[in-house]
Amino acid sequence: MYAVPDQTGRTAVITGANSGTGKEAAARLAAAGARVVLAVRSPERGEAALEELRARVPGADLELRRLDLADLSSVQEFADGLLADGRGLDVLVNNAGVMAVPERRLTVDGIELQMGSNALGHLALTVRLLPALLSAPGARVATMSSGAAYLGRVDPAQLEEPRRYHPWLAYGASKLADLLLTRHLARLADERGWDLRSTAAHPGYTHTNLQTSGPNLGRATPSRMPWQRFERLMPSQEVDTGAEPLLFAAADPGAENGSYWGPDGFLGLTGETARARFPRRALDADLAARFWRAGEDLTGVSVPATAVG
Repeated sequence: MYAVPDQTGRTAVITGANSGTGKEAAARLAAAGARVVLAVRSPERGEAALEELRARVPGADLELRRLDLADLSSVQEFADGLLADGRGLDVLVNNAGVMAVPERRLTVDGIELQMGSNALGHLALTVRLLPALLSAPGARVATMSSGAAYLGRVDPAQLEEPRRYHPWLAYGASKLADLLLTRHLARLADERGWDLRSTAAHPGYTHTNLQTSGPNLGRATPSRMPWQRFERLMPSQEVDTGAEPLLFAAADPGAENGSYWGPDGFLGLTGETARARFPRRALDADLAARFWRAGEDLTGVSVPATAVG
């Protein structure tokens, strides 16, 4: 099991921390000494996760705050509340997501749900929290992507609502967008001399509720997903291992700015944490810059030209 380096004195915000890789990351960062803010959409599920984490990590410094990434006013309210505390933010873990929603759905602000919550909500949150991140020495922004990013196509002119909708292609687009976010933030940090690392990770094929919650969204009766017929034939892993690339990206000294981490096994589905290969489209710096500008326009945020680390 990956040993998280000492996090004493550091503060981490984790989106989607009430389940799956987010909850596992919260437990292990807290066990390493971090103050962890659980950013969750459902207060009820958040309270249950908080109780479980306190039992698992006695004495953990944990706090629960509501954040709905599919509602930009909620993103602003969350960020404003955190900034009002007047404390630096050492680690932002952009983990929350929804996968393969069966029918086209929109966020509160009229953006396709997967792109809006998985990528643009995180972009808005990251930009709004930059003052707190840049006031903390050696800050990190670790963003969760997926192997589905290889399926993705991102058209910055069509982020709000793509011409055609397919559950998996929309998910892949949002996960490619997460890598574009990671790469462009890393470039900004280098160009502006910020003491900030932007990293990414993917969990391989890890058993979480992500595989069923998104595909069953809007269905009165949950159904078995087609790929679950072949689960016994596919390499898979539990969440304690699946969260390790994200923990490495968020906390390890070896995770340099702009790096990407995932399992090292067959097709990147399972295994020990190692460097992951970026999809070709994620390496397009011009595409990343255009995505970032379009994302700023859609979410109403912008990086101050005078911001320094």
